[in-house]
Amino acid sequence: MFPFASDGPWYGPAMAPPDLGDLAIKSVRTLRAFGQRIPGAGGMLARSLHDAVKGRTVLITGASSGIGKATALAIGEAGGTVLLVSRTREKLEEIEQEIDSQGGMAYVHPCDLKDPDDIDRMASEVLERHGHVDVLVNNAGKSIRRSVNRSYDRFHDYQRTMQLNYFGPVKLILNLLPVMRDRGTGHIVNVSTIGLQTNTPRFAAYLASKAALDAFSRSIAPEVIGDGVHITTVYMPLVRTPMIAPTKIYDRFPTLSPEEAAGLICEAIRRRPKRITTTLGTIGQLGYAIAPGAQDLVVNRAYQLFPEGDDSSSPPDRETAEQRAFVRATRGVHW
Repeated sequence: MFPFASDGPWYGPAMAPPDLGDLAIKSVRTLRAFGQRIPGAGGMLARSLHDAVKGRTVLITGASSGIGKATALAIGEAGGTVLLVSRTREKLEEIEQEIDSQGGMAYVHPCDLKDPDDIDRMASEVLERHGHVDVLVNNAGKSIRRSVNRSYDRFHDYQRTMQLNYFGPVKLILNLLPVMRDRGTGHIVNVSTIGLQTNTPRFAAYLASKAALDAFSRSIAPEVIGDGVHITTVYMPLVRTPMIAPTKIYDRFPTLSPEEAAGLICEAIRRRPKRITTTLGTIGQLGYAIAPGAQDLVVNRAYQLFPEGDDSSSPPDRETAEQRAFVRATRGVHW
């Protein structure tokens, strides 16, 4: 007999009745968490990026170029205090000067995000100097485009992508999260990839590291939401940055500019949603949930169409036309 078939109350004879006072307190905490999606605004949206970052401290990893640099410049211009993190001090100091010249405020904190000890040092330095971080943008990352049949003797590819794309952000989160929770406010923005939604071939090492960070964030999010800490994942489409430059086929692909990509991150900071995505990314994720086998066949066609590595030799005319059609239909996906 099922336990609910007893004549006792719905919560079962072995369970104590719910404490209504405790239930009310937890409900208030949950409502308060929803009301703190934008600190000080009490609503779901800040009216502008300025409203979201003015007087707040935003730490950006991978800030020396590409998406990170563009995001830092936008936040500095909007009135946020920007903490610039990457390995190269000289590049960060150039961006610091550019933000200062626009009337913004920025600080340089060089760090090797592959080194857990250096992350500890940098995080301690940041907390000692600035007291806290309001928004953490985990943007730094490494991508490897290589088929699995060319990776049998390259296990280190998987190790190094996990070190920078997963262990680095997790270590930084573990250092900064306690202060966010103590203060009752905080926002973590993880820059991920549309490839996680479309299961792009040749990117197993890269996608696995991003999937790990996504799973970590989705697991801790329910734990920290009651303390006013929110986590957003940005499933970024293809962006023209130094990271994709070695893959010459991407020269013919439609891409976002770093400034457009920074706009997605700034929108994440302004709105604090669970995720920022594109229509194509959502369709890809939904398609795999409904018919994963069919999606594998479609994506396999893309795998056959586009060359490996820097092999930019022209395929037959029919294939070239098919390539162009495929790229147009899957705009933003990094095949």
